Amino acid sequence: MECNIGAKGKAVRLRLGLMALAGALTLAIIVLTGFLEGTIWWLGVAGATFGGLFSIWEARTGWCIVRAMGFKTPL
Repeated sequence: MECNIGAKGKAVRLRLGLMALAGALTLAIIVLTGFLEGTIWWLGVAGATFGGLFSIWEARTGWCIVRAMGFKTPL
């Protein structure tokens, strides 16, 4: 796992990760208040949390899984 993204890509991934965590927190609050019912919503909270943390990890390490698979990304 060598660095395959630049400073601009790191910044975008960090921002995306923080937005995903904010979305997970918002969804968790909505579910806890009872506005949305059902355990399926907790999967959305878990998915957004995992995705956000993974994106932040990518930003910190400078490594992108999509680029590692051979796809060219614009950043």
